[in-house]
Amino acid sequence: MPTPQELDALRRDVNAIKWWHAIDLGHGIVTPGPDPTAARLTELQIPHDLTGMSVLDVGAWDGFFSFEAERRGAVRVLATDSFCWGQGGWGTKAGFELARRALNSRVEDLAIDPLDLSPERVGTFDLVLFLGVLYHMRHPLLALERAFSVTRRQLILNTQVDFTAIERPAIAFYQGGELNNDTTNWSGPNPAAVVAMLHVVGFQEVKIVSRWSARDTSLQDMQGPPIPGHITVHAWR
Repeated sequence: MPTPQELDALRRDVNAIKWWHAIDLGHGIVTPGPDPTAARLTELQIPHDLTGMSVLDVGAWDGFFSFEAERRGAVRVLATDSFCWGQGGWGTKAGFELARRALNSRVEDLAIDPLDLSPERVGTFDLVLFLGVLYHMRHPLLALERAFSVTRRQLILNTQVDFTAIERPAIAFYQGGELNNDTTNWSGPNPAAVVAMLHVVGFQEVKIVSRWSARDTSLQDMQGPPIPGHITVHAWR
């Protein structure tokens, strides 16, 4: 049990960091991230029991889903990021490292771009989490090819979508800050395009499990164009 002095020091360290995820560090301390992270578990439908499984969390940032996978019994978890861990992204790696220490976690980490993922670089994993990454990719199909290459069983993907009224596969291209005034958003596939791309890269079974996101609800008051929404897709080899 940490001493009161240790908990005060932890609170000071937490408050010194700009967080995105809200991570429960225990002892009444939750990181002040604006993302409704815990609420998103309902839409993502990550298996409750990951006992004995290996998990890759692509674009981990503060690491909420990496630590959650470990909490659910994963025997190995690798958190990867590049943009937020040293490439001038919205945050830093400080939150991930602090949370890992506070949780006494064994989650591994590797700074690597999604387009550089390969079995040779990271190995293969029973479950790959590809959450909030695809629409930041200038080459979305290539990114999914890389994700497929390191997926041993299942991929869980959550992405921004656009052109939702179009039934045929279609992808919106964002040249600048058209989506939420964020120049790191490059592509908005519609649901049909997400499913089609996952099949094309090699997944045999693809299922949209949610067309709702707690993030969409939380961001409705932001200035800028309307938010098209997010979907969650599960895919199996």
